[in-house]
Amino acid sequence: MSKQNNFNYHGWLILNKPINISSARAVNIIKKIFNVKKAGHAGTLDPLATGVLPVAINTATKTIPYLVNSEKTYRFIIKWGEQSVTDDAEGKIIFKSDNRPLEQDIKKILKFFIGNIEQKPPRFSALKINGKRAYKLARNNDEFEISSRAVKVLDLKLLKCIDNDLAEFEVTCEKGFYIRSLARDISLKLGTFGHVYSLKRTKVGQFDIKDSFPLETLEKLVHSAPAGKMTKDFLLPLDCVLDDIPALYISDEKAKMFCHGQTVNNKLSSDYIPNGSDVLVKNRDRSLGIAVFFEESLKPKRVFSNFIY
Repeated sequence: MSKQNNFNYHGWLILNKPINISSARAVNIIKKIFNVKKAGHAGTLDPLATGVLPVAINTATKTIPYLVNSEKTYRFIIKWGEQSVTDDAEGKIIFKSDNRPLEQDIKKILKFFIGNIEQKPPRFSALKINGKRAYKLARNNDEFEISSRAVKVLDLKLLKCIDNDLAEFEVTCEKGFYIRSLARDISLKLGTFGHVYSLKRTKVGQFDIKDSFPLETLEKLVHSAPAGKMTKDFLLPLDCVLDDIPALYISDEKAKMFCHGQTVNNKLSSDYIPNGSDVLVKNRDRSLGIAVFFEESLKPKRVFSNFIY
């Protein structure tokens, strides 16, 4: 199939990321598959993790900040009796225990990990310590401390005990949460050691794994279709992540001004929108961009250039 530029395609593609590649690598593959100029992801997955990776294409990258704070759901398996240096299956085992928790004991302690809790991120993480990534310091065996921080867990449940060594869980959490830390802390609470044996993200905001596309599927379908045709079929509208912010409609004349970066007055603005709020600006059936609302004025914050008149 001969490639053509797909710079005029804009929207969200929901990728089912495979194991053993980074999120950044997955996005680069998407860019090559569809021959698009710009792409970015919302919510990093570790190389050993699989599942939902929302990828914004072209102008949709301007809406990424509105998705990164969304709730996320994961399914993960803890392997009991072994703690690794990375808190997952990749790292060297540093502690061992013969203790294997019982199902009823696991269920009893889960309540301690629901709600607003304090969590210490893994030493092998992308957090910056005095300007350097923690995982780089850890690889060099440098001495450093990572402080605990407040995180929120909305739901946590035991799905099943697979055998004496493995148990599967599901957790729904907010931004900044580490599944590896949760596995470590659950294990310690149960009087043993443990690490993440496998991890799959099943949901990010409204994006569900049942609606995602594996990389191999994308490659096969794109290469068997007429040039450029399949790209649009895979994309969700760029404003699909903006359902939680109010929308205001403006006239054709004001739309032209807005798309050129000018603040516009909108006397029909709703009374329920507080000053300083982000609003989705629309004209007819098109989303023009995001504005900051203040006293009946709409100041452009992010203009979707593909809708310029």
